[in-house]
Amino acid sequence: MSRIGIVVSDLVLSFMWIWSGVIVNILVQEVLGFSRKDKTGEIVGYLFSVISMFIFAFLQKLTKGGHYNPVAALASGVSSGFGSFIFTVMVRIPAEVIGSILAVEHIIQIFPEIGKGSKLNVAILHGALTEGVLTFFTVLISLGLARKIPGSFFMKTWISSIAKLTLHVLGVDLTGGCMNPAAVMGWAYARSEHITKEHLLVYWLGPVMATLLAVWFFSVVFNPLNEEQEKAKAKFE
Repeated sequence: MSRIGIVVSDLVLSFMWIWSGVIVNILVQEVLGFSRKDKTGEIVGYLFSVISMFIFAFLQKLTKGGHYNPVAALASGVSSGFGSFIFTVMVRIPAEVIGSILAVEHIIQIFPEIGKGSKLNVAILHGALTEGVLTFFTVLISLGLARKIPGSFFMKTWISSIAKLTLHVLGVDLTGGCMNPAAVMGWAYARSEHITKEHLLVYWLGPVMATLLAVWFFSVVFNPLNEEQEKAKAKFE
C-alpha cells in the first residue's frame, strides 16, 4: 500500500477505534441494561472488547499495516529504519491523533452524555510509570508474537487481545489503562486538557519512552531474524 493509503488507513482506523469503545458501552449499558459497576456487565464488556480487537486486527491485515495506536505505529517505524521512523512521527501519528479527535467530536455531537475519556487517579509520576510499564509489555508481547507465530492470525490475535485486556484491567483504576496516546488525546482535546502536564507526561511521554525501550530491549535480548525466518515472516505478511 502507498504511503498515502497507509496514512488514510491510520486516520480511519483511529476514528473507528474510538467509536468502537462507545458502541461497546452502549451495547452493555443501554441495550443489555448492565450498570457501570455491575461485575457481570464488566465481563460482558470485556468479551465485546475482545471481539472488537479481532475485528480491528483483521482490518489492520486488510489495510496491510494500518494502525489506530501511535504505540504500535512507533514500534513498527523504529524497527523499520530511520526513514520509516521519521514518516511515522511526522505523518502517521498525527493522522491517528486527528482521527481520534474527529471521532470524539462526532460522538459528543450525537451522544453528549457518553464518556469523558481516561481519568488519572494517582500522582503524575505514578501514572507515567504505570502507562509506561503497561505499554512496555504490550509492545514486547506484540514483537514476540510477530517473531514466534508469524502466520497464525487467530492465535496471534487471541493471545494479543487477552494480554492487552489483562494489562488494561491492571491499570484501569490508576490511569485508565489506555496504552493509546491518540485515543486519550481525542478526549483530552474535547476537554481542552490536551496540553496539560498530566496529559503529556502520563499519556504521551510514558508510553513513547516505553515503546522505544521495548523495541531496543527486544532487539538486544532476541537475536535478529535469520534469512529463513525473514522469508517465512514475509510469506505470511
